[in-house]
Amino acid sequence: MRKTSKNFREIMANGGMARVMAAHNPLTAMLVEEAGFDGLWASGFEFSASQGLPDVSLVSMAEHINNMRAMAERTTLPIVADIDTGYGNAINVLHTVQQYENAGASCVVMEDKTFPKVTSLIAGGRQELLPIEEFQGKIEAAVSARKDPDFLIIARDEALIAGLGEEAALERAAKYEEAGADMILIHSKQKTPDEIESFINAWTGKAPIVIVPTAYPQMTEERAKALKKIGILIYGNHAIRAAVTAMQQIFSRIIEDGGIHNVNNDIVPVSEIFRLQKMDEVKENERRFLR
Repeated sequence: MRKTSKNFREIMANGGMARVMAAHNPLTAMLVEEAGFDGLWASGFEFSASQGLPDVSLVSMAEHINNMRAMAERTTLPIVADIDTGYGNAINVLHTVQQYENAGASCVVMEDKTFPKVTSLIAGGRQELLPIEEFQGKIEAAVSARKDPDFLIIARDEALIAGLGEEAALERAAKYEEAGADMILIHSKQKTPDEIESFINAWTGKAPIVIVPTAYPQMTEERAKALKKIGILIYGNHAIRAAVTAMQQIFSRIIEDGGIHNVNNDIVPVSEIFRLQKMDEVKENERRFLR
């Protein structure tokens, strides 16, 4: 049975912090669950990258949601859906949230940038934010659109990414909580956790914080838990980076070696792929049903 945001809520209620790993296809989602993570991040960045596209709102909602639905069919983990800017204004958000919830998402993360967005961590990227009031309306629309009251609406505050500073980030976070956001995702591209820790220590709202420590890997789970305000920690792009690393290394070695004779023992056997494909079930079903 599929887990839902109730699982996240239970973890946080017990003083814990949910660990969520990014995925970009059903196989990745299965591996995330096998590894023992608490949830799955249906990452817009990872899906864009898997299509060979930049993360600048080129992937449509239909493409992303179909990929997320396919992942939902292969895992029981609660899914945190990255819906970028909500695919439009507040009216679009009503439809977006309904569609993602129907497709198997347990919560959505929506950011306060203008459309089309530019990925947050790119050096010198255009980072334009919506007026606070407009984003409040989008949050209110998201809250009104959900069917399950346990479905989490996470507001992504990009003020630090845009270089507006901590005071602006805190103001936006407070206004987003006021509009009904269940959690606040605060993002930073600083290379150390200092900026994020300062924000979290200054945060006086009741909404738990979500972080994505991609740029500041020194933020270990132990260090994050010590802040006592973080409810979800997302590893935002490590699946696609791990996949690219492995493929680049193996492909290069095959070219250099003139064959697969050296790398063959360094990659999983075909039998492991058969296991993930559940070929034993196929064989058993053939035995039972084929005449």
